[in-house]
Amino acid sequence: MKILALLGSPHADGNTGTILDLVAEQLGDHTFERVNLADHTISGCRACYTCQQVPDAPGCAVQDDAIALLDKVLEADVIIYATPLYMWGIASWLRNFMERHLSFVTGYMTGDWKSLVQDKSAALLVTAGGPEEGNADVVRTVFDRFADYGKVKNLGTYVVPLCTTPDELGEKGEGVARRLAADIAAQ
Repeated sequence: MKILALLGSPHADGNTGTILDLVAEQLGDHTFERVNLADHTISGCRACYTCQQVPDAPGCAVQDDAIALLDKVLEADVIIYATPLYMWGIASWLRNFMERHLSFVTGYMTGDWKSLVQDKSAALLVTAGGPEEGNADVVRTVFDRFADYGKVKNLGTYVVPLCTTPDELGEKGEGVARRLAADIAAQ
């Protein structure tokens, strides 16, 4: 199984990156590729809808690093979207890339609704300095709708709360990493 982890943090070795490393260790023999989105130039969607004219490929008109990364998403069996919680939401590095997923879907909410990522598995991994309750609820809702839009199999949102440094992850971080890896391996 090919797993693609998209890290939306500017800190490759911060909380979210550390949890991704733990997930990769748990997955063992599976192919695991991590992309640090902060190392790439990725603009948000410009709502030009050029992509809607290309139903069999991600025909995005914005020429930046997202084009090659969209191809990586298509090649993967499982995608992990990983982000620190910023202002109750997804960090901009990941958010911009998620917007570009518009190019995977045509005919949204019509009888001809198609998705190039349909039936792939996807999960959202979130690290937060505060509690989960009343803090990470918005990203959970956003990801659920994002997964429905792309017709992907939503493995869920995995939150590691109350951590501001990798040293604070401890058992709670390891537990979330084990749970996410087990849910991926069960695919």
